[in-house]
Amino acid sequence: MRVIAALSGGVDSSVAAARMVDAGHEVVGVHLALARSKSTGGRSRGCCTIDDARDARRVADMLGIPFYVWDFSAEFAEDVIGDFLAEYEAGRTPNPCLRCNEKIKFKAVLDRALALDFDAVATGHYARVLDGPDGPELHRAVDEAKDQSYVLAVIDQHQLAHCLFPLGDTVKDEVRNEARERGLRTASKPDSHDICFIPDGKTADFLVDRIGQRPGRIVDSASGAELGEHRGTFTVTIGQRRGLDLRTPGEDGRPRYVVDVDQSTDTVYVGSADQLDVVALDADHVIWIGPGLSGDWREVTAQVRAHHPGVPARARMVDAALQVELLEPVRGLATGQSVVLYDGPRALGSGRISATGRVGDAAAV
Repeated sequence: MRVIAALSGGVDSSVAAARMVDAGHEVVGVHLALARSKSTGGRSRGCCTIDDARDARRVADMLGIPFYVWDFSAEFAEDVIGDFLAEYEAGRTPNPCLRCNEKIKFKAVLDRALALDFDAVATGHYARVLDGPDGPELHRAVDEAKDQSYVLAVIDQHQLAHCLFPLGDTVKDEVRNEARERGLRTASKPDSHDICFIPDGKTADFLVDRIGQRPGRIVDSASGAELGEHRGTFTVTIGQRRGLDLRTPGEDGRPRYVVDVDQSTDTVYVGSADQLDVVALDADHVIWIGPGLSGDWREVTAQVRAHHPGVPARARMVDAALQVELLEPVRGLATGQSVVLYDGPRALGSGRISATGRVGDAAAV
């Protein structure tokens, strides 16, 4: 096969590309330029650092494969950063990694690869693609601690048929050891955890810098007492505890969390942790990997964060909305986050949470 190996400059993509070469495929390395930096004169660069692009090129040289940089900075700015800002302004909490996978890595990149007569795109994600009776299926990786099927569940079945995840059957320690044995310079490179376009991790500052300040009150949900001020409702998210700078704790002395946000009055409400337990949700922007659900309830596992273990649930489709009942409460869900449904290790599809129902609510959602 003719394969595009997406080289981020990290250890995982390096080993994935090496395995594709070993398998006898015709491999071309591609590094994605996703951001523009003043320090590079406005030229596009990789979304992390210039060193990442250099490391990607050196890995390609060691593997003896051609190397190119594909500029998707305009698409990234609109579909990922623009979406990120719009979602926060709308009072939702987005996951930019899912949006990047959906719009850039497995849409724009794959479309270009297929247009250039390549057969597939290989990445260093930890997940498995297995053949099923209805076509390719997305399954969890063998290394459960590194499994990335959650952030890949925005891929439809047609796209999945052209995806290769060579690391899905390997644990991370073995990948690093393999990189050392191959002499790859990325073998000891640390993993990246922050949002790539907010490398300092200061999301609230990033949002205020681009949206502006919209100050308002922070109010105790039980007593109505004003406990502090915020810079904008978009700078907080449901379940947040740190960074609120409250003048006083709750009357019972317990920690206070963001439990609700009223954008119409720019008011943030804080309360106790038990106010955050969610037992039901609705989701839109639903993407199925293969046949979707019907109007009948189906038993599934629902995962709501990248490192969430998942909880037993049941789900169904009603018109265009996905309805999910969580059989175990999940704490601190916010609209805009994503839910991924599983049948055992197989990811069935994903949706963007549009409403939540908490313990004690008269109706679920």
